[in-house]
Amino acid sequence: MVNRGIRGATTVTQNEETEILRETVVLLQEIVERNDVIAEDICSVWITMTEDLDATFPARAIREIEGWDLVPLMCSVEIPVKGSLPKCIRLMVQVNTDKSQRDIRHVYLNEAQRLRPDLAQSKS
Repeated sequence: MVNRGIRGATTVTQNEETEILRETVVLLQEIVERNDVIAEDICSVWITMTEDLDATFPARAIREIEGWDLVPLMCSVEIPVKGSLPKCIRLMVQVNTDKSQRDIRHVYLNEAQRLRPDLAQSKS
């Protein structure tokens, strides 16, 4: 097994706790489903949000998922680059896997699909 990073990003429409928590869970669930991983395989999850989002810590949503309470999580503010995508939540999920880099399925949802249109593909 090797350690691989799985990238993911999504956006919210407003700086509101419920929406941030909900979209964080949706993004994580898509990453897990598309890559067929379980919490026990996860080394850690690095979470960033753009500076315009400060209503809650997105890690709260992940800690509430059954079986994820022991997964190391870290939240940070995304680098504030002029013209960058607003209201964006990003995940870097580090996972132990036998998959090659080419087999990893990165996930970009909502307006974040614009960040990497080459990777923002369907579930297939």
